Amino acid sequence: MPTSISLKGRWAQLLPLDRSHLPALETAASDGRLWELFFTSVPAPHLLENWFTTAMTLQEKALAQPFVVVDTETNKIIGSTRYCNIDSTNKRLEIGYTWYAASYQRSAINTECKLLLLTHAFEVLACNAVEFRTDWFNHRSQAAIERLGAKRDGVLRSHTIMPDGRVRDTVVYSILKHEWDGIKANLNFKLHSHSQSR
Repeated sequence: MPTSISLKGRWAQLLPLDRSHLPALETAASDGRLWELFFTSVPAPHLLENWFTTAMTLQEKALAQPFVVVDTETNKIIGSTRYCNIDSTNKRLEIGYTWYAASYQRSAINTECKLLLLTHAFEVLACNAVEFRTDWFNHRSQAAIERLGAKRDGVLRSHTIMPDGRVRDTVVYSILKHEWDGIKANLNFKLHSHSQSR
């Protein structure tokens, strides 16, 4: 997968993660002190460097493509997302490690970011499936994934040991290639409705 992918919509732009983005990401994460939510993957300020290094290592191994999320109206970095668990052989990947500054949550930004990422995954990368994973306790994330139209595949119990020692159960969702056209139409409808209400 190319590491220079940039995706742009009306409200959001996704740019490849770069070290120069770290100060802005720290500011975005501080909007709501997101790292204090134990069920998220948002790095605390003192862990941001490790988070960046891990993301870049996975990118070098062609297992991930991390992005920063930019608000096109203000040109401000407001969060991050990535393609991860990339499986080129089986033509599937995961969209994950997604977070936004608190003031941007439940906005058109997330819907458009998912539309951009899913469109590229299915229509350019020719994926058979796109997966989403989230913590059992992250009910807001589960609701957001379900609003996209993704189907719940199941729960991986005692799946991951978290930094605080907690053993996480992971909820898995997916969208399949043959489901994409309907989901794309629904996401475009939501974005159109948002633009009409502004």
